[in-house]
Amino acid sequence: AGMLQCPGQLDKVEQYCRRKARKKASVEARSKAAIQTQLDRVRTGLSQLHNALNDVKDIQQPLADVSQDWRQSINTTESLRDVKDAMVQHSQLSAAVQNLKNIFSVPEIVRKTEDLIEQGELLQAHWKLMDLEWLLQKHAAPLRGAGKQLWMVLQQSLVTVCRDPTLLVSVILIIEWEEKIDRRPKKWKEKMFATLDRTVTTRIEGTQADTRMWLVCHLEIIRKNLLDDLLVVKNLKVQCFSPHYDILRNLPDMYHQALSTRMQDLASEDLEANKIVSLLTWLNTYTSVEMMGNLELALEVDTEAQGPLLSPHVVSELLGTYMSTLTSNIIAWLRKALDWVKEAEPEADQDGYYQTTLPAIVFQMFEQNLQVAAQISEDLKKKVLVLCLQQVNSFLNRYKEETQLYKEEHLRNRKHPHCYVQYMMAIINNCQTFKEFIVSLKKKKEGMSVSQPSMDVVLDTIAKEGCSSLLEEVFLDLEQHLNQLMTKKWLLGSSPVDIICVTMEDYFNDFAKIKKPYKKWVAAEAHLHMLVEYLQAIMQKREERKEGAERMVKEAEQFRFLFQKLASGFGEDVDGHCDTIVATAEVVKLTDPSLLYLEVSTLVTKYPDIGDEHIGALLAVPGDASRDMKQTIIKMLGQGPTQTNPNMCPSSRRSLCQAGPEAAPGLNAARPRGEAS
Repeated sequence: AGMLQCPGQLDKVEQYCRRKARKKASVEARSKAAIQTQLDRVRTGLSQLHNALNDVKDIQQPLADVSQDWRQSINTTESLRDVKDAMVQHSQLSAAVQNLKNIFSVPEIVRKTEDLIEQGELLQAHWKLMDLEWLLQKHAAPLRGAGKQLWMVLQQSLVTVCRDPTLLVSVILIIEWEEKIDRRPKKWKEKMFATLDRTVTTRIEGTQADTRMWLVCHLEIIRKNLLDDLLVVKNLKVQCFSPHYDILRNLPDMYHQALSTRMQDLASEDLEANKIVSLLTWLNTYTSVEMMGNLELALEVDTEAQGPLLSPHVVSELLGTYMSTLTSNIIAWLRKALDWVKEAEPEADQDGYYQTTLPAIVFQMFEQNLQVAAQISEDLKKKVLVLCLQQVNSFLNRYKEETQLYKEEHLRNRKHPHCYVQYMMAIINNCQTFKEFIVSLKKKKEGMSVSQPSMDVVLDTIAKEGCSSLLEEVFLDLEQHLNQLMTKKWLLGSSPVDIICVTMEDYFNDFAKIKKPYKKWVAAEAHLHMLVEYLQAIMQKREERKEGAERMVKEAEQFRFLFQKLASGFGEDVDGHCDTIVATAEVVKLTDPSLLYLEVSTLVTKYPDIGDEHIGALLAVPGDASRDMKQTIIKMLGQGPTQTNPNMCPSSRRSLCQAGPEAAPGLNAARPRGEAS
């Protein structure tokens, strides 16, 4: 996985395969050679046993003859006692002469001993030193020199065992002989293990690299050295030590202890988050097939019995530091992640919907952190997942605030930013993309309790506020044309509704790049908002009623055609509200005040949720109704029964209710232009 993190590394796949094949072939060749060697040794041993059997048979008869002769000569031993005494005396004199010779030749022997030590002939040097041990008061230096040579060989035992294993065997034999005679306790066996332990510690600590990636390099060198060393121990070094030294257990334990000490030292440093990940990931590598779980070591090394390299408390502290740093990094990064203040249009996906790279970048970062956490432990992965979802939730609330600030900045100067509409559509589409990514994260929760509905609510709020901002942009452009309704110019033939319809259609050609379901929502809200603005403009002015009412009916058909066309273009069915304009026109065009009650009561029957303030606004349009008549009609309508028309669209009633003068402030509260208009 580490080799194939970048696409460019795929070109090296064949190289990696060839390397693995060469290693496999090398292992097979060594195995075959080892098996062949064992077979040759077995064959040689069988041959020697056969020869020995023949030799035993050959000497069996002579021994029988000797035994018989010995029995016959038992009586002659007494006559040889004098000879025996003379022989003992001769031996003693010969030994004395030899000792005198050695005493007088001590300087020469010492010189030869030094030469043997320098030449690496440690066994011969050791024999001479044993002969001279009783004279060590005068010649202590040679023994100290021999001891230094022994420890030097042990320190370089990994190299020595590959180049000249007999030298290492000689050192081990010398140590064993010294332990047996041990007339003056030297504790050479303890010194041997202490020397090996220091060698292992130096091997672990002396591999630091002076690079930016020093920890990764350091850990990789440790991994390689440890595996190579233990393979040498198993395949070569174990044959140089007697079984009672238990090298296959003691040396791995030394490496484990040295590693544990080194890991403790590294953990105590002020590590960055990425280095903590490297360290904790390496702890998993330690027990894998790349190190102690290697197939050639698996039968010899029990990593579970050795215990962990780092205590659970230290690991917990490292994880806590990592999570704290990760949280700070995510928060800092998300603060820089907003990307809509640009002059160029945002990108579009394969379906033509505007979008930005924000959701993909955010969740790519989360995915990378989850992958890294999974390399350490499943428990950490779950913690990081919870953290990511929490930070998404916090980020979305800030995203909502930034979107509102973006809109307010645009309203202060509508020429800036240049691509405001396109980026607002991209923001809306991003909400749907965020939902999809959150669902993908939710699938990885595996039973964990994280509140996703709250994030969906925030995303819907951001998207709908974005849709409202787009509609606000539309109606800011339509404001001057809406103000022309029910004026002399309008009655004389001016056609602001034509311009309104063309403008709406032009905007909605762009709004087709909004994703579902927000595309349907913006179409429905635009339909309702348009009718509300139209009715509000009609009710706020008083011109010729008959001509105005006829224009209203005609323009209601224009709006009906427009919104049916827009609904078809969006692939959705949008309920019409144009009947509300027609019903209002029926009241507006009345010339006989006596018929007002009948028309208004019909309207109230059709739209039973109309309030008194709306009825007052409608009665204010026909100019012939007196104040008393208006109050009488309102009072009579309040006393009479009302029935709800089951075929009436609720949103149509809402459009009429929102259009009254008293309702206008509530409508304008949704967009700042209410005060200006």
